[in-house]
Amino acid sequence: MSLRTLALTALCICDPIAKVQAVQSLWANQKDIGLLTNEVIANDASLLLPGRPELPRLIPAQQVPTRTPFTPEGLAALMHAVCHIEFNAINLALDAVWRFPNMPESYYIDWLRVAYEESQHFEMLHAQLQSLGYRYGDFDAHDGMWHMCQKTADDVLARMALVPRTLEARGLDATPLIQTKLRKAATASALQAADLLDIILRDEVGHVAIGNHWYRWLCEQRGLEPVAFYRELAKHYEAPKLRPPFNKEARKRAGFTEAELDYLLSS
Repeated sequence: MSLRTLALTALCICDPIAKVQAVQSLWANQKDIGLLTNEVIANDASLLLPGRPELPRLIPAQQVPTRTPFTPEGLAALMHAVCHIEFNAINLALDAVWRFPNMPESYYIDWLRVAYEESQHFEMLHAQLQSLGYRYGDFDAHDGMWHMCQKTADDVLARMALVPRTLEARGLDATPLIQTKLRKAATASALQAADLLDIILRDEVGHVAIGNHWYRWLCEQRGLEPVAFYRELAKHYEAPKLRPPFNKEARKRAGFTEAELDYLLSS
């Protein structure tokens, strides 16, 4: 099977540990697997995408309780929330690999690398969560990121605009705020969690940069102005409004231009 077909196979895996292992094997063996960029993979309606375990229970985002790192259970709930984000991010990257044909080879390798790094993040966070006496699935979660993935399933340009560089980029803004709370909690577990988020933030800058690169590449291919067209896409797909504070330094490292940052601040 091709790399893109195997990415779909990994996406369909429900067990988180098995999914992580499949992604890491795919990354390690990518050079021995054919890519077939022009292969149009049938979207089998019988496939339940993405594959995920029965737990956590998915509820509306507004119903997810506030998590505080100042109690043992609150810290575990917070770590579970980040763990859930990373599990979702594996699925988002795998979907970007298999779903969209006729992109340059480097596009598929970029998103496979993102899936691999997100699998590493999930492993780190899940180990931290287990050290607190919990496992992935022990707390409720929401499914907002995958909803946007579904909305943009028919257009790779919309996907690049509204998943990596919109929803995932919010992590660049949120992570320092979470780290501040963790360091105020000042327990050994909270401080260890804050250090893990340093690693994740570093990698996420690179992931958002990949989204920015391919969004701009696609805009150039279609003769579109990136900032103006993003405004149209955000309205058409009802993307969530991004609110400050923004991590301007991280966003600049991820490739956001001054014009894009100005748009964020003015919208």
